[in-house]
Amino acid sequence: MKNVNLKSTTKLMAVLAIAAFDVRAGEIARVANAPERRRIVVSIPDRKLVLFEGDRVLRIYDVAVGKPSTPTPQGKFAIINRVPNPAWFGPSVTVAPGKNNPLGSRWMGLSAKGYGIHGTNVPSSIGKAASHGCVRMRKQDLEELFEMVTVGTTVELQGESSESLTRILSAAVSE
Repeated sequence: MKNVNLKSTTKLMAVLAIAAFDVRAGEIARVANAPERRRIVVSIPDRKLVLFEGDRVLRIYDVAVGKPSTPTPQGKFAIINRVPNPAWFGPSVTVAPGKNNPLGSRWMGLSAKGYGIHGTNVPSSIGKAASHGCVRMRKQDLEELFEMVTVGTTVELQGESSESLTRILSAAVSE
């Protein structure tokens, strides 16, 4: 009986390892085949996320950022993982994927440990400084962005609006 369980466990581990390699290979192929490198710029004071391809703006989204007591970190980071339907692990509770999950339907973890771009179970927080430092998005926007970026995508979290970003956001408002 012990030998049968060991064989089953070994087979399961092999299948999971192959699946993980297939997922990673798909990510690498998608990055390698991208015509121009995509990057995300988040203007913390404007509470906007801009997706660029090269110098071209692909999308602009409203987001929530960190509140004053738990600010969004500033700097240049990268997406290090992408998780559909994540579980949320709090200090003394775990919330399974679903409508009550504070991460929403997607998680894109950043190289800033513990921070990411994710959904929310409080959509009214979008456009406000309301998170614990992460960047929150509306479900539809998050799911669209999730499909447009990969592991390795650069994420710039800017604490001040640059002149060029201000022009981009102003042009988007006037359209």
